[in-house]
Amino acid sequence: MSLKQKRAARKKPGTGGSGKFYRIVVRPKGDFVTFRNHDIGKKGHLERIAGRRKNGSWATQAWLIEKSDASVKNGVLVGKSKHSKELISKLRRKPKKVKGDLFEAGPIKNIPEKSKPTPSMKKAQKTNILKAIAARWKRKK
Repeated sequence: MSLKQKRAARKKPGTGGSGKFYRIVVRPKGDFVTFRNHDIGKKGHLERIAGRRKNGSWATQAWLIEKSDASVKNGVLVGKSKHSKELISKLRRKPKKVKGDLFEAGPIKNIPEKSKPTPSMKKAQKTNILKAIAARWKRKK
């Protein structure tokens, strides 16, 4: 290949529109050092991409919704399944199309302090307490 010939630049993931998921970006990628993805609910339908910041804290960088669970109407992502509708409704802004399969929205709304602890928080606290009690009993034997 000579210097005068130019290669076609590689497309970034999600910009072509031929993938399996819609990606909803809620925070800039540059805020994070490493990433992990978590399958939420049924395998492959909803995924959360978590990023770790330089200070060690973790936050959601993006959400992945399988194309069979959502559709695009007037440049806005609309959920078809119960779980995708629930996720989209919790975001601060409606996911608006950037290009291809990429959408932009705000992070999930914060829960006001007056409504805490939520029922799921209470359930998690209870299970953690029961685990601690069980571990303590194991040590005594």
